[in-house]
Amino acid sequence: MSGAREIAFEGRTIALDERGYLRQPDDWSEALATHLAAADGIELGPAHWEVLRFLRAYHADYGLSPPMRLLVRELSARIGGERGSSRALYRLFPEGPAKQACRYAGLPRPLSCI
Repeated sequence: MSGAREIAFEGRTIALDERGYLRQPDDWSEALATHLAAADGIELGPAHWEVLRFLRAYHADYGLSPPMRLLVRELSARIGGERGSSRALYRLFPEGPAKQACRYAGLPRPLSCI
């Protein structure tokens, strides 16, 4: 596939699609998420993990990654308006909270992301 790539991680080869999302969801681990974020210059802290764990639970329940509006609404309801606001999420994931966080969470790109 054009644009697909691979990275070496912990003695394994991890296949990514052309946008950097895992091709095999079972390859995901918290260590890999940390590695992917570090490659983007982001050190994952507790606030990041709160979002990533929410995304993984949402995907497990519904079989898809939530679009940005739903992500903000659900996180605001769960963790509070300020911490779950789109502004706070963009500070954590500057390339776009839904798509960048889903990439680190080992999930497919949300359907509504361009």
